[in-house]
Amino acid sequence: MRLRLFEQRPAVSWHPGMLLPDALLQVSHLKDLVTPVLPTSPHSFLAYLVEHRLFYRSLAAGFERPSRAEFDRYLRWVAGRLPSIEYRRRVERVDHDGTGFVVGTSDGEHRARSLVLGCGPVRFVPECARAHVGETVFHTSDYVYRLPQPGRRVVVIGGGQSGAEVFLDLLNRGHRDATLITRRSNLLPLDDSPFTNELFTPHYAMAFHGLDPAARRALLAEQVLASDGVSADLLRGIYRRLYELRAESAVRAQRELVDLRPAGRGWSLTLRHTRTGAATHETADVVVLATGYRHDLPAFLEPLRGRIRYEADGPVVRRDFSLDWDGPEESAIFVQNGARHSHGIADPNLSLLAWRSAVIANSLLGKQLYDIDDRPSAVTWEEARA
Repeated sequence: MRLRLFEQRPAVSWHPGMLLPDALLQVSHLKDLVTPVLPTSPHSFLAYLVEHRLFYRSLAAGFERPSRAEFDRYLRWVAGRLPSIEYRRRVERVDHDGTGFVVGTSDGEHRARSLVLGCGPVRFVPECARAHVGETVFHTSDYVYRLPQPGRRVVVIGGGQSGAEVFLDLLNRGHRDATLITRRSNLLPLDDSPFTNELFTPHYAMAFHGLDPAARRALLAEQVLASDGVSADLLRGIYRRLYELRAESAVRAQRELVDLRPAGRGWSLTLRHTRTGAATHETADVVVLATGYRHDLPAFLEPLRGRIRYEADGPVVRRDFSLDWDGPEESAIFVQNGARHSHGIADPNLSLLAWRSAVIANSLLGKQLYDIDDRPSAVTWEEARA
């Protein structure tokens, strides 16, 4: 089987706009690209440390989790060892001619038997802010490229991990009057307890897949802090910094952005209290949108969209991460990091990345090259549908 990986950027880069100096992963370094499935692989994070003669220094430093910057260096190191990656290849259109996929890219057409989509989610911008995105209103994915100058009043919208990381970075850069606004009741911690971590196992992902869409939807809402809470060490860092600055009312909880409009050389924000409905107003020179991401199939699949079966929350994704569509059985379309609605809270997370890849590889090859079976959980989950 021949593999070709098309990447539109000139090089691999992992969340480059959020590579902040002190930002850490929320998962163990053992949840890298390969270790959970093939711990002897030469592409593991430990192999990266050994090759760069960093293993003993890393141990001595006592890192519980690697920094984002370190993990980005690891990913670029692995990518440099893979000759199948073709850079500056932007996929523009994908169709099927009855015998195989026709992939139109920026440099011509290519044919493929099967596809694996690793495009990831797209950033979400609230409707009231979409017309104003630019140099002083931007998503966190552009934060490093548009760092606000000290002395400017900055408002961060969003109380998850990314919003908290940006907020602390602003405080550390001298923005004493930076404000964070969140719809949540507080800056809430990531639930990283042992039984919650059972949600990030292959066994749970398969059990979740067997549930009906309404049950999945309810569980995802209930489990949100298992993946979108703020790390405890980051919360402590923010609180201590606010203490040092003697800052008051720096975090506005239970408030939702409902309107954003120009005001002089800055911006006027209208906020609605999520409990009382009362409106309040803020002004800012810069607005950073830590409003997360949304999943959808990429635009280049538009010629096939009508042939893909959908349910209420997104495309129907089979157990092996292939889409349910009306094409030939041998022409499969797999989604990597696009099945949260069907496989659970762990799908966009690094925790099951290696396992998802192994499931897809086994399905493509038609045999079990990788052992993807998982022992039953310590918890008995709801029975799946027959």
